[in-house]
Amino acid sequence: MPNNSTKILFLSTLTSGLLMSLCANSWLGAWMGLEINLLSFIPLLSSNKNMFSTEASLKYFLIQAIASSTLLFLILLKTNIHEMFYLTKISMWNDFIMIPLLMKIAASPFHWWLPSVVEGLSWMNCFIILSTQKIAPLMLISYMLINNYFIQIVIISSAFMGAIGGLNQISLRKILSFSSINHIGWMLTTMILGSNLWLLYFIIYTINIISIMSLTAMINLSYISQSFNSMNNQKIIKFTLFIAMLSLGGLPPFLGFFPKWITIQFMAQNLMLFTSTILIMSSLLTLYYYMRMMYTTLMITNSEILWTISIYPKYMNSKIIMFSLSILLFGMITCTLLMSMY
Repeated sequence: MPNNSTKILFLSTLTSGLLMSLCANSWLGAWMGLEINLLSFIPLLSSNKNMFSTEASLKYFLIQAIASSTLLFLILLKTNIHEMFYLTKISMWNDFIMIPLLMKIAASPFHWWLPSVVEGLSWMNCFIILSTQKIAPLMLISYMLINNYFIQIVIISSAFMGAIGGLNQISLRKILSFSSINHIGWMLTTMILGSNLWLLYFIIYTINIISIMSLTAMINLSYISQSFNSMNNQKIIKFTLFIAMLSLGGLPPFLGFFPKWITIQFMAQNLMLFTSTILIMSSLLTLYYYMRMMYTTLMITNSEILWTISIYPKYMNSKIIMFSLSILLFGMITCTLLMSMY
């Protein structure tokens, strides 16, 4: 990771590339924003102190470069035929141009690079890859998404791959990356149902990710086995972490259930019964591997070291815990009240 001044520079150019893609009115402008975003993020990934982060940054660069070059080729091909750069809904080109964008957000069956890349990164870079870096491709996909067999296959495969892939993992980073693949299936479904519904889903997903990753970075947690004997002197951190994980899985009455509740209601109204059944079953599988970790840590008798001294700053603990608990527990109640008033 570069020093603070360099980090601020690259974060500002990363944000400017993101805004350029969001504000673009042509495919070429959107592609330029994606490239600025990518080239600003690569220096943030690489570190001289960690060999795995350098390998992960190289993998990430190769995958994103392949997706960007494919996107540019399809844009130029579309322009050559239609003589336009504009973001129009021409049904024949929708599926072709969505393929490199789906690769950028790691939607199945283009998801294979995400777990290996995330495994070698710090928690801060994991958060950027799993949330910020998906905003621009998701927005571009929402411009041209229509309900057809191709997008249904992507949704169902993303839901299944994200659920089944995390079952045999012991690394928290890989578990969160497979959970992200599962949530991509939900977000693509919300794009079919309404233009702004996916934005609500993405914001609540980002809040859950912030809660989990701030706690895991604070206590330096990377594997499931580390959670057995860690945080025994401060049980509230352990409870808050697992509440955040259950919220990410979509368990009521936590905040993460709210967007899934709305999505299921809209899918039932639009008679998308098969897809909704697949998504609900996949969410149950993701909840299974979160609850498996929670049961093993909280309910099975394990050894506790009584003389462990806390090395975490208490003021930081209290701020993060209060933020996470208040958002996750009272967010659902607030959203339910707002929905009933609406």
